[in-house]
Amino acid sequence: MSGESLASAAALLRAGEPVAFPTETVYGLGANALDAGACRRIFAVKGRPADNPLIVHIAGMERLRDVCAVWPPEARLLAVRFWPGPLTLVLPRQKGVPPEVTGGLDTVGVRMPDHPLALALIRTAGLPLAAPSANLSGKPSPTTADHVWRDLQGRIPLIMDGGPCRVGLESTVLDLTAGSPVILRPGGVTKEELEQALGKAVMTADEAGESAPKAPGMKYRHYAPQGRVMPISADSAAAGRQIAEQLRTVRPGERVALLATDETLAGLDAAQRARLTPVFSLGGARRPAQAAARLFTGLRLADESRAGLILVQETEDSGVGSAFMNRLRKAARG
Repeated sequence: MSGESLASAAALLRAGEPVAFPTETVYGLGANALDAGACRRIFAVKGRPADNPLIVHIAGMERLRDVCAVWPPEARLLAVRFWPGPLTLVLPRQKGVPPEVTGGLDTVGVRMPDHPLALALIRTAGLPLAAPSANLSGKPSPTTADHVWRDLQGRIPLIMDGGPCRVGLESTVLDLTAGSPVILRPGGVTKEELEQALGKAVMTADEAGESAPKAPGMKYRHYAPQGRVMPISADSAAAGRQIAEQLRTVRPGERVALLATDETLAGLDAAQRARLTPVFSLGGARRPAQAAARLFTGLRLADESRAGLILVQETEDSGVGSAFMNRLRKAARG
């Protein structure tokens, strides 16, 4: 993107308008995080519930004083290790952060995205940006500018195209305001990586009994296409049997989509392939990061094909696979 285009995007943000921009995780819909009116426009554009918190994006550590009231040693350690990158830290909010950003809570999520265009935009605007995913609320998150256009065309003044997102799932959200660190949402930085960096145990939201919506994705319908999502086994042989069973029992005329590993797709026969629209590869069975990066694209393709049933192969529920499974379970719940 040219310097002139970047300056135009920054000017829109300073004028209180929302702008869609790429990050390494998913495309974000950004607005001035310190302007309550600008943040309300995000909720209006997305159709997002007002008590669903937003994440604040910064491009330099000097902006933390505008966002966070406290910056503890654990936060400094994790920022040095993982920023820029797909890790959001939940901390006590600064008074200047409007309640529209925090969902009325006294905490705020903040991260530094690992994408050159995102960082350049934030620096040029001179503002911290509150930015949820740039999609209609509840739909699969966008990982290309085309996904954003399909959801938000005519609703926002500018979509910045930075190519496909590398990670493809939203950031890990780690709450540092409780007695122990708690993962509120799994993402590109894994539980194992956080524990290694901190030198102590990190709990999940389920383990901690955390139900308050301190982070996006904890309370409302998320990541769901129009069709019914059905997880199938991570084991290729078992998945093959489940695919065959669903094709035998599906309602006449109903379209069936399949998102599966290369190994499972290799086991399909010609008749099965003819009945599946689309057939979408999640990559190799031992590459959960690849599956994570492709999940939302596959769900959106299934939606475009008007599939009534979407079969999605599971991964191992550990490492980056935990983030994939988190999104898959939420999509299946609709």
